[in-house]
Amino acid sequence: MTLIRFQASAMARCRFALSPLAETLACLIALERNNNEAWIKPWVQAHRPEYVSWRDGDPVRRGILQLTASTKWFPSMFGIVPTDGMNTRLPDELDRIRCWTDDENRADLLQSVGASWLTHDDGWLAATDLSNTAADTIRDGWHRFVGPDWHRRRTLLERDIMRRAGLLAAYGWREATMGMTPASTWAEHDALTFSSQHYDDIVVGEDGLVFVPHTPGCGTWTCEEPPRYALAYPACGVAAPVGATGHAATVLLGVGRAAVLEALATPATPTQLAELLDVSLGTVSGHLKVLRDAGAIEGARVGRTVRYTQTSRGARFLESLSN
Repeated sequence: MTLIRFQASAMARCRFALSPLAETLACLIALERNNNEAWIKPWVQAHRPEYVSWRDGDPVRRGILQLTASTKWFPSMFGIVPTDGMNTRLPDELDRIRCWTDDENRADLLQSVGASWLTHDDGWLAATDLSNTAADTIRDGWHRFVGPDWHRRRTLLERDIMRRAGLLAAYGWREATMGMTPASTWAEHDALTFSSQHYDDIVVGEDGLVFVPHTPGCGTWTCEEPPRYALAYPACGVAAPVGATGHAATVLLGVGRAAVLEALATPATPTQLAELLDVSLGTVSGHLKVLRDAGAIEGARVGRTVRYTQTSRGARFLESLSN
């Protein structure tokens, strides 16, 4: 078992951040693994042919992607700790990947090969300029598979962070980190279980731990740049697609209001809902008023906006229709 241990001052410095790099890596891993989970399968099927053609266009790119998707030793050059919080920029992350030398990359990637559950032809490791090829792979993967949908993805990531920040304020980090990973339970008062694998524990100091959500839901990894550390994890509220409760809610509420009520299983602002559901802010506001008047949702002001969530009545209503 591998633990993330927090020194005395660490918890006060823990925080959330967005990472275009982590989002792109998670998407490429989902495509490489040909993920067949119901909630992501349509997206994978739509982009898999383009992905395979693009991946196979360069042997080094193919080697990097296949290895990254099939190893328990995540390539360290991709383990970038976001330093700009919610404003992290992909070009800045790529510049840090490019700083790795070929010798450093080969030594680290050989560890990844040794920790892979697949057999790899590692001849591509003899290539030069591995860092630039890796950075260019992420850049191109972003433009092909992530960038066109980034606004919606960012909305989902922000909702996860908003939800966990609310839990943090009310209950502390123990509750805020619940369900981040399959293994994320608190083994001790100052130690979070990261993996069932036996690696050296990670000790987080006064820089704190950066929590980085991603939407594809496949894969958890640590980013280690001592004394800075980050944990990339699947965002909550992504696996359940809008419309999952079925036909009954749509018949009774209408398509728009049913979608809003379902989406508010995870708290969201009106702007986030409009982005998520691809409708106008005015349309969302109308649905919110009806649902609020019916007692199915409630709103609470957070700064300059209002965050809405299902009430227990709204949740029971959807549950009764799905049975």
